[in-house]
Amino acid sequence: MRGIGVAAAVAALAVAGVAAAQSLTTAAEVRPILTMTKSAWLALAVMDGRDLLYFTHLESWRCGVAEVRYSVNSGAADTRREMEPCYRESPDPNALKLEGHLPYISLPEGTVRTVAVVVVYEDGVTDRIDVSRADILMP
Repeated sequence: MRGIGVAAAVAALAVAGVAAAQSLTTAAEVRPILTMTKSAWLALAVMDGRDLLYFTHLESWRCGVAEVRYSVNSGAADTRREMEPCYRESPDPNALKLEGHLPYISLPEGTVRTVAVVVVYEDGVTDRIDVSRADILMP
C-alpha cells in the first residue's frame, strides 16, 4: 500500500513539473535554464553529405527570448535565426509545431568548423557561446 502512495506522489510531481515547465515564458524564468544548459544550445549531425546544425534546444526554450543570432566559422553572430513564436495563449506555449519551419539549417558536409550564438532575452540581457565542431558533433 505504501508503494502505491509513493507512485502516486511521483506521478503528481511529474505532472506538476510538466505544467511548471510550460509556464516558463519570461526572460527571468528562461534565462537560468539556458545559462545552465549552454552546452546543449546547438547540435551538429552529418547526414547525406550535409552538416545539419540544430537549434532545437534554443527553439524549445524560446519563450522569453527576443532574438537568436549566429554565425558559422566567424565570431560575428550576425545572422538572425527565425524561430517559432511563443504560443502564450496556448496551454503549451513552448511547443514546437514545426509547420513550415525546421529546427536546423543545412550546409555542405564539413562546412561547420565553429559556431557563435548570441541570445537576446526580452529584457535586453544577452548571452553568448562560441563552440567548435567537436563540441557539438553528435556521434
